[in-house]
Amino acid sequence: MSTVKTASLRILFSAFLLLIFFCCSEKSADNKNSSTNPEEITFIALSNVGGQLGSYNNIKITQDSIHVERGMTVNQKHSEWHQAISPTIWKNLSFSFKIKDLSLIESSPSIQHLDGMDETFQIKTTKKSHVFVNSYNDKHYRQFEEFKIKIGNIIPKKYQ
Repeated sequence: MSTVKTASLRILFSAFLLLIFFCCSEKSADNKNSSTNPEEITFIALSNVGGQLGSYNNIKITQDSIHVERGMTVNQKHSEWHQAISPTIWKNLSFSFKIKDLSLIESSPSIQHLDGMDETFQIKTTKKSHVFVNSYNDKHYRQFEEFKIKIGNIIPKKYQ
């Protein structure tokens, strides 16, 4: 073989080995990051919107606060309530949901056009955002029920 072919093959082979080395090292770095930074919930929202009178009730929860808006468009009533929450309360609320089940939950069609109320949950994690509309019939809905009970113990009755 000529030295030109041998040199070019060595360069090509070296480049190939370097490419494989960097590909493998990135995967192992990703595995280390995923084990040290597990997926966590960062935001939870629950809204009930619809009905003949245009009622709405929006609850937004972050790691440090709860914000509630409630009203009715037909008579233009609107009220709001805010409160800071402790890390313990946030943990209790966010642990209502099993992150691995979120991608399995299915929504149902909207009933708002029939003068019904749509229940919408929005859950944001460090990796994804999930939105569920009228998921009452899903087998994983129990975690939503538990969350509603917990949040009902925190929010004043007039805002529920």
